[in-house]
Amino acid sequence: MVSEKPLVGVIMGSISDREVMQGCSDLLSELSIPHEAKVLSAHRTPDLTREFAVSAADRGIEVIIAGAGWAAHLAGAIAGHTTLPVIGVPIDSSPLNGMDALLSTVQMPPGIPVATVAVGSGGAKNAAVLAAQILALKYPSIDQNLKSYRRGITEKASQTVLT
Repeated sequence: MVSEKPLVGVIMGSISDREVMQGCSDLLSELSIPHEAKVLSAHRTPDLTREFAVSAADRGIEVIIAGAGWAAHLAGAIAGHTTLPVIGVPIDSSPLNGMDALLSTVQMPPGIPVATVAVGSGGAKNAAVLAAQILALKYPSIDQNLKSYRRGITEKASQTVLT
């Protein structure tokens, strides 16, 4: 049985990242994965961000998804303070269209990995799927929900007719 406590922490660097990260939260809900969402910044609220990362496991969080734009290093800052899996979502909010966010998220030193997904809303949805895949190893109900979701997207894709 899946806990009612959040298993996934979804964090974003600013409220302007909410639109992109909403797809992540929506998909976690669709998969019946309890989660929490917060705005935290590695640069503007570093103490709160550190506290979130340090306390996450004790609060029952098992996976953290961190989305940030510009060259913000939110996912890396979180990963430096926890051994939980961290999934980084680079957000395309800067003049560099997210390439700065992608590089700051994916370029981690050995020993402190951040699983990094695509830039933008597609990446945010894939972060939810990746979190579900991690949790499915432990929770049979999440495994079933994930398999059902995958069957659904396969059916939808196979029913697409081009005219």
